[in-house]
Amino acid sequence: MRHLPLDDVTTFSAHDGTKLAYHAFGDGTPLICLPGGPTDSEYLGDLGGLSAHRRLIRLDLRGTGLSAVPEDPTSYRCDRLVDDMKALREHLGLERMELLAHCGGANLAVLYAARHPERVGKLALITPSVRAVDLTVTGDLRSETAQLRRGEPWFPSAFRALQEVATGNATAEHWKAIAPFSYGRWDETAQAHQAAGDERMNMEVVAAYGAAGAFDPEATRTALARFTSPVFLLAGEVDLGAPPRTMAEFAKLFPNAEFVVQQRAGHYPWLDDAAWFVGATAGFLG
Repeated sequence: MRHLPLDDVTTFSAHDGTKLAYHAFGDGTPLICLPGGPTDSEYLGDLGGLSAHRRLIRLDLRGTGLSAVPEDPTSYRCDRLVDDMKALREHLGLERMELLAHCGGANLAVLYAARHPERVGKLALITPSVRAVDLTVTGDLRSETAQLRRGEPWFPSAFRALQEVATGNATAEHWKAIAPFSYGRWDETAQAHQAAGDERMNMEVVAAYGAAGAFDPEATRTALARFTSPVFLLAGEVDLGAPPRTMAEFAKLFPNAEFVVQQRAGHYPWLDDAAWFVGATAGFLG
C-alpha cells in the first residue's frame, strides 16, 4: 500500500474572519486543490501521487474538515466562497494561482476564474459538476453510461436502483446501491472511500452551497469564453455523474481547453489508475 506523505496544516482568516484550513503536500509550484461535495478535502488524498510533481494545497471549505463554521450560514453559498479563494491567494502571496478542482469544486473554480481571470494560471477540472454553466446530463445518457458496467456482479441491483433514482422515487437505500457506479473498480479501496465520504457529508453545507442565487450560468459562460489560460478537463469513461459526452461540451466553453477521457475510470479517477491520472494531469501542468 502506498503511504501518503505527511502534510502541513495551516489556517488563515477569510474576509469575514472565519478561520479556514488547508493541507500542504509535496514540493514545487503550488497547486490549489478544491474538493467537491462540498466537503472537506481529505478524500482527495494526494491525488494518486500528484504531490511528487507539485505542492498540493488542499483547501477545507468553510464549515468542513478543519475549517471553522462561519457565523453566517448563507456564506456557504458557492458564489460567496469566491472571496475565500481570494483570501487564500493573498495568504499564499501568489499573483496567480494554478487550480485543480474535483466534482462540485469545479463550480467554485469556474466562478473564481470568471470573476478573476487575471489571477488564474492553469486550470484542471476533474470529473467536474456542471451546475455553474447549466449543462444537462440526461437520464438516457446516465443509463447508457451505466450499461458499460453490465458485466459487473453488482450491476443488476445497482441498475434497478438507478432507475428508481431516475423516476424520483429513490430511498436512501437506492442511493447507497448506486455507489459502485462512481468507481472504475468496486473493490475494498473504493468501498472504504465511499463510506468515509458518506460520514463526512454535512447536508446543511451541501444545501447552502447551491442555494438560490449561487449561479448565473449565462454570465459565467460569457466570462469563460474570454478565459484564455490553459484548461484541462478530465472525464472518466464510466462516470455517470460527469459522462464524457457532457464533459466534451463543457470543454468547448473555453477557448484553450484540452479534453481527455480516462478509460475505465469513474468519478474518482486517481483511485482507478493513479499512474495514468498523474501522468496526464502532471503532463498538462508541466
